[in-house]
Amino acid sequence: MPLTTPLPIEQVLLIVAGLLALSVLASKASSILGVPSLVLFLAIGMLAGSEGLGGIQFDDVRLAQSVGVIAFIFILFSGGLDTSWPSVKPVWRHGLALATIGVFVTALAVGLFATAVLGFSLPEGMLFGAVISSTDAAAVFSLMRMRANRLAGNLEPLIELESGSNDPMAVFLTLGMISLLTTPGAGILGLVPMFVLQMSLGAGFGLAIGYAGVRLMNRIRLQAEGLYVIITITIVLVAYSATALAGGNGFLAVYLCGLFMGNRDFIHKRSLLRFHDGLAWLMQIAMFLTLGLLVFPSQLVPLTGVAMLSSAFLIFVARPAAVFASLFWARMSLRELVLISWVGLRGAAPIILATFPLVAGLPPAGTIFNLVFFVVLTSVLIQGTMVTPVAQWLGLNLPEQKRIPPTIRVIDGSNARPMDIRISATSPAVGKQIVDLHLPEGALIVLITRNGDHIVPTGSTVIEANDTLTLLASKEDVEAARQQILKS
Repeated sequence: MPLTTPLPIEQVLLIVAGLLALSVLASKASSILGVPSLVLFLAIGMLAGSEGLGGIQFDDVRLAQSVGVIAFIFILFSGGLDTSWPSVKPVWRHGLALATIGVFVTALAVGLFATAVLGFSLPEGMLFGAVISSTDAAAVFSLMRMRANRLAGNLEPLIELESGSNDPMAVFLTLGMISLLTTPGAGILGLVPMFVLQMSLGAGFGLAIGYAGVRLMNRIRLQAEGLYVIITITIVLVAYSATALAGGNGFLAVYLCGLFMGNRDFIHKRSLLRFHDGLAWLMQIAMFLTLGLLVFPSQLVPLTGVAMLSSAFLIFVARPAAVFASLFWARMSLRELVLISWVGLRGAAPIILATFPLVAGLPPAGTIFNLVFFVVLTSVLIQGTMVTPVAQWLGLNLPEQKRIPPTIRVIDGSNARPMDIRISATSPAVGKQIVDLHLPEGALIVLITRNGDHIVPTGSTVIEANDTLTLLASKEDVEAARQQILKS
């Protein structure tokens, strides 16, 4: 059933609905089977493809690459939004080391292995190493946040920070190696200024657009709450495209933009966090289904031997070498370093990067793509399913507990106490939105009494003279919140 054949829109929508429904069921089944959901998403795409039951013929590499890039920027933005800066602040240096030195060491080790064992030339081997060098944000975020158990200490924030921030380095190395292979006379030293420029612009644009986004959200005062969703989508697209057009790294910009906004107060923040979490899941499904459709299983079979060898080298040699080389200076135990080495999941990011050599028309591109796909599958199946047993074996798995969604702020009912605060006509709070009060995390304005009427406020509600604010706050935060309101 070639995609070029015109189909009635009703049939197309039914096919899409069926694939989405199967993906949702696969996500449910993944928690029962103990298999990461992205493996099942890829399997559904392969089954729907030309060599599967669906018979959908799809070989448009550029379209697959475009779908992957668009999906990935929204996944990175959502990951940034959900990342608490206080939780990653103690480990940001460790995360930066893993995202740069770790990626480089992985690429170098795999590249030398591919040259010595797989028969690639040195530039081709280094290209393969660059493509497979980063851990995957979509895989790690979904694995960490769906596990019932938590990892001890700061391991989870560190692993999530690495996965969200190391893709820019992998993108840079991949594009740099493609440039060396396609540009006669190009030297490796020429990549250094390109690296500095891309990362500097990526960081600068990301933080600046995040800051502007928060200001815009809190000042525009739209009547329809749904329009704020469109603003955040616009922010994501602008962060990536403007940075890329300026010569910077758009992936880094998007992640830092989300990280900045997620750690600031803005209107409808909780509902927007929930929206982007759902959007990230939709993007994951779309991305993995598309990449699954792009794969021809018959082409994977002849590469089984070398692919398994590559996977083993990556999991047991290259990844540990990268972690130890990056964090040898850190005050971390051997057990912690071993666990970080194990949770180095590969996922959609390497597969998306593997489409770049295909688009560039490089001779080994097809082999690299199929090898990467196979390595990703084995990485997720082996490492992803064994995270909890390995953590338990190392004594780094905390007892099972009910997870609290990160988008919900909870005030302990046993310590929470209400307080009515009267706003005088001369109060600095008059004319301000609630979001502009910057209340402590353990405080919430739950009711406003105005002219005898009771109003349930939102972040955009403007405080007026003679309002009575009913504040609910924990015992520790109640006085600080009161002072913050009266002195705003």
